[in-house]
Amino acid sequence: MRVIAGDLRGRTIHAPKGTATRPTTDRVREAIFSMIGPFFHGGICLDLFAGSGALGIEAISRGMDKSIFVDISSSETIDDNVKKLGIDKQAQVYALSYSKAIQRIARIGLQVTVVFLDPPYQLGVLEDALRSLVVAKILSPHAVLVAEMDQKTMTPDILSLHVRKEVRYGSTKVVIYDYDASIDE
Repeated sequence: MRVIAGDLRGRTIHAPKGTATRPTTDRVREAIFSMIGPFFHGGICLDLFAGSGALGIEAISRGMDKSIFVDISSSETIDDNVKKLGIDKQAQVYALSYSKAIQRIARIGLQVTVVFLDPPYQLGVLEDALRSLVVAKILSPHAVLVAEMDQKTMTPDILSLHVRKEVRYGSTKVVIYDYDASIDE
């Protein structure tokens, strides 16, 4: 895998070994950033279920100030990737469950601008993760959330998250949500 655009364009990103992760394809990654960016002027990205960290790395390459990577099983791969790319000062890597990471971010008092969620499809935790992000109040007032799921999965309906766009790429469905801070969950 390679970084698609920005300061790190063309640089290599390594995926975790084994078959436990399903890296977002370059085609889907490019489509996601075309829908939400394609470039940023600062902000904090949260890459939940990060795997290789490709989405959070791409966000830094395209102008995010910082990315927080959360993956309970791939943190070493993410650490290696951000160090090799020279962006370790812009990265925080948490080897925690998504719920514990969200709690930690809330305690610190950070507000995230963009969130990527790509949980293993078989876990069935996407809706809970989305709801946890809203309840923890870690989303900036106009945050954008990008959720990847199996195309057969019903799109989670969360009161303060409005579906901006829903697109299918093969067996993957990508849903872009806009956060409305004026609505309490």
